Amino acid sequence: MTGGRSAGDPQPYFDRHVFVCTNRRAEGHPRGCCAEKKSEPLRAYLKARVGEAEVGRVRVNASGCLDRCELGPVLVIYPEGIWYTYRTAEDLDEIIQTHLVEGGRVARLMLSPEDGPKPPPAG
Repeated sequence: MTGGRSAGDPQPYFDRHVFVCTNRRAEGHPRGCCAEKKSEPLRAYLKARVGEAEVGRVRVNASGCLDRCELGPVLVIYPEGIWYTYRTAEDLDEIIQTHLVEGGRVARLMLSPEDGPKPPPAG
């Protein structure tokens, strides 16, 4: 399957989706979890700030496990498919301004496929 839109597709309801992992694992789990790294209050902050910013039609969603627990907390922005790790509200402010408002990237917070566990095979 290829990404992208086909002729005749309806216009998207949102221009971008930001999925923020808020998964919670059992205490002491070897992979850790985003929730123990404060992803829930940081997601609430991000959602409020995106609502205040002029970023177009952007939806901030809480997500279950995105399978990059060791790197968390993590979020991914679609349709671009750009992954970020973050720790603070200031990191999120930078992602909002640089990525969502200006269309750039926050290189210091970006994750590549080589970071963390290997991605599942295609297909």
